Amino acid sequence: MSSIDWIVLIGTLGFIVLYGVYRSRGKQNMEDYLIANQSLPWYHVCFSVMATQASAITFLSAPGQGFSDGMRFVQFYFGLPLAMVVLSITFIPIFHRLKVFTAYEFLEKRFDMRVRMFTVTLFLLSRGLSTGLSIYAPSIILATILGWDIMWTNIFMGTVVLIYTVSGGTKAISHTHVQQMMIVTVAMCVAGYMVVHLLPADVGFVDALKIAGKAGRLNTIDFHFDPNSRYNIWSGIIGGFFLQLSYFGTDQSQVGRYLTGESIGQSRLGLMMNGLLKIPMQFLILLVGVLVFVYYQYNPAPLFFNKVETDKLKTSIYATDYQQLEQKHQKLTFERQQTVNALAKAMDSDDEAEVTRQKTMLQTNEGIAKEIRNETVALIKKNNPTADTSDVNYVFLRFVLDRLPIGLIGLLIAVIFSASMGSIAAAYSSLASTSIVDIYKRLYRKDASENHYLTASRVATIGWGVFCVAVAQYASKLGSMIEAVNILGSLFYGVILGIFLVAFYFKNLGGKATFWGAVLAEIGVVVCWLSDVMAFLWLNVVGCLLVILFAWLWQFMVEKAPDKA
Repeated sequence: MSSIDWIVLIGTLGFIVLYGVYRSRGKQNMEDYLIANQSLPWYHVCFSVMATQASAITFLSAPGQGFSDGMRFVQFYFGLPLAMVVLSITFIPIFHRLKVFTAYEFLEKRFDMRVRMFTVTLFLLSRGLSTGLSIYAPSIILATILGWDIMWTNIFMGTVVLIYTVSGGTKAISHTHVQQMMIVTVAMCVAGYMVVHLLPADVGFVDALKIAGKAGRLNTIDFHFDPNSRYNIWSGIIGGFFLQLSYFGTDQSQVGRYLTGESIGQSRLGLMMNGLLKIPMQFLILLVGVLVFVYYQYNPAPLFFNKVETDKLKTSIYATDYQQLEQKHQKLTFERQQTVNALAKAMDSDDEAEVTRQKTMLQTNEGIAKEIRNETVALIKKNNPTADTSDVNYVFLRFVLDRLPIGLIGLLIAVIFSASMGSIAAAYSSLASTSIVDIYKRLYRKDASENHYLTASRVATIGWGVFCVAVAQYASKLGSMIEAVNILGSLFYGVILGIFLVAFYFKNLGGKATFWGAVLAEIGVVVCWLSDVMAFLWLNVVGCLLVILFAWLWQFMVEKAPDKA
């Protein structure tokens, strides 16, 4: 990057961190550190919830997802507005009325400590692992730009976020989230405009969408019901609803965000606005990836988007083989450009027969390109058995670094970094608050001073930071980050949601039945995942329903009579 890009990058990130620390200055206690004394307005709640979910994975992997798979991933969020309605009616009033620090305090009041601890364990495991992925995603940037070792990059990224998280707590996180979402929104709109601007002069936005449509990249809605299909309207609305309901209703990283609302009404309004804004935001990010795909139909695309690995190939014993593959790729690129131009002319003249012929040729070209890419991946694997051979996370980053003008590169990199900082900070805070409130304070030190718990919260934040950085070292093996983090969540969130639904709506089911129902349900979810019997979104539905089913069977067939709730 140029010196101007570095100035923009460092200046943007420095402003966010210093602003957060400045706005959270002053004396703190445990309530202020963990839930900001429940003093924040609805727009803080809304932006903080969005920023917590929209990590660097969103802005690195989602455009790559749009590039390689089209728009159908947006269906993943179709259940979100429905989930926000249910949360606003049910979860928020209960959590506010009980004045809890974490969602899991409610479970002990409703059931017993055993259910609370099992749910806490599931949350800490899932959130700790997911945060490791969130640290790894921006680390790709530094490793690619500077050639740093990924281990030290992960350590650097995880440590930077700890600075204002440990010092300022939830209030600092919320204030930085507002700034981050404003910067993110502006930058992604500019990125979309720039992609269209870089297309040939006679190709406008509408023309780009037509080309994307013929290439199968505008597959936004799929009404076909298939439990093995990852993304269709049914898995999005049903499976997505259960996942989002569990994530926003029972994951402390999100619950902690809307517990900061100064009233039930402010928390509700913040969540409802999140439900309205999230789908358009995700649509825009995926569309940027689709437009990048169209750009590379008219311009030469990298054979493999992870430049670090291809540079290694060029100096290896496989350099000649790689050079031959690049020559094939260049020839194919020239043929693709001719095909796309012919397709555009056919669409302008409404020649359907020619449109069909050129579309078939474009699909054939893409199939051959995939074969060449697979050969390249095989070479990379031979040269470096531990290499990351999934380059979907590098597509947007490579485009930004290679094609965007000076200054804008620094801004887009800052967006990815700031998004990562927001989600990681919220995760650190939620892991620390759950560890202190639900484990340390409940089991070990019940009557310590406020200063003691505040210090313990900061120590726990640092401890979880170390754990998440350690997890990040292994994240490169998981392919598409945005899919990996959602698959990981689906292994746990359905069961956690099932526990809370039993607590809210099945008053005749007691603690022992709920505990064993949840244990059996989690085993069932893992078995379904290992057996690959369904797409991952459906695991949320299965996990939730199995908890209710097993708890009911245990209560009325094993226990014979309800135990005390």
